[in-house]
Amino acid sequence: MKKDGYYSSGEFAKMADVTLRTIRYYDRQNLLKPSYVNEHGARFYTDSDFVKLQQILLFKFLGFSLSEIRDMTLNHPDRHVLLDSLDIQLKLVKDRREQLQLMEQTIQTTADTIRQKKEVDWKQMMDLIHMTSMEKSLKNQYMDASNINARIHLHELYSTNKKGWFPWIFEQCHIKNDMSILEIGCGDGTFWTTNEDKLPRRLSVTLTDISEGMLRDARRNLKSCSNRDFTYVVADAAHLPFADSRFDLILANHVLFYLDNPMDALKEIKRVLKPNGVLIASTYGEHHMEEVTSLARGFDERITLSADNLYLHFGKENGAAILSSCFQNVTWTNYEDSLFVTEAAPLISYILSCHGNQNRYLASRYRDFASYIEKQVAGGFSITKDAGLFRAVKMDSDC
Repeated sequence: MKKDGYYSSGEFAKMADVTLRTIRYYDRQNLLKPSYVNEHGARFYTDSDFVKLQQILLFKFLGFSLSEIRDMTLNHPDRHVLLDSLDIQLKLVKDRREQLQLMEQTIQTTADTIRQKKEVDWKQMMDLIHMTSMEKSLKNQYMDASNINARIHLHELYSTNKKGWFPWIFEQCHIKNDMSILEIGCGDGTFWTTNEDKLPRRLSVTLTDISEGMLRDARRNLKSCSNRDFTYVVADAAHLPFADSRFDLILANHVLFYLDNPMDALKEIKRVLKPNGVLIASTYGEHHMEEVTSLARGFDERITLSADNLYLHFGKENGAAILSSCFQNVTWTNYEDSLFVTEAAPLISYILSCHGNQNRYLASRYRDFASYIEKQVAGGFSITKDAGLFRAVKMDSDC
């Protein structure tokens, strides 16, 4: 018997204008499980399932593989999560549109050159052919941005320190008029958009990231700061394309622990800092978010939320020793905060965003996992935050 608010597989397929075979295939691939299966094995779907199906179909249209789609859509239909997802999808569509416009322009220029019997710049055409390799970077950018949003969202909702991470870091930077600032690994520019109303009028800011897509997002997000001097440069932290002693302040917010060799980056940072210039490098300690790891392993002990403990590369415990090899004046400031989570959906999204093996074990058991998390957070769930920043000064004697 059909329940109110539920659609049969046939009705559901007709609503989405896809075949019943497609719906059954997505079920087998753990992409879209029915919300209800009756005693006779008949499958039924809800409006929430329809939203998820629309996501799957959009990602297919944009060129994602089914395995990539599975990782990106395995989440709770929470309103905030859906809004974040739609925002990022919009960015991806804009990126693809810019890519296609460039391809159109290149083809048109080449065709006009041939008609005019002029020499064709075949290198430009080869660049056009290789442009298809951008698709992989766009996909990676989407997944990176999705993961970042899931983490920021959890902290924004449930941090007990109402100051906020980015405003707190801004206070530690002591930014003043006429400073020359470099941010390494700027992402989508959130640090600057969050603190836009506090920025001095006379300021020179250079934003770098290894991802051209992230810089594109930062440029879009910082359009309202057009009256200030912002420059965007694709750059590797270990090979900074800047002159010696150029910057008063360098910001590396949760960046150094991602590098294979932080020392290479620190030597470059020291080189491009002015005498008495300051490096602000944030990181976290070994106890950061440890309750989340325990929570996930309580559901399935095989789950590892991170393939690598990043704090071992550059963390609260060893950061001073690493920095002291390049800087004489190094101090640590702790960010006093914790999380008190009262809803399951943002925490589930956070867990799914981690760089571990969790999706392998949750793909076919998502509903059980969601139910487990909901029970754990009933009445509130406390999470330790063990983060802060190092301040390192380039002394005259270091030059």
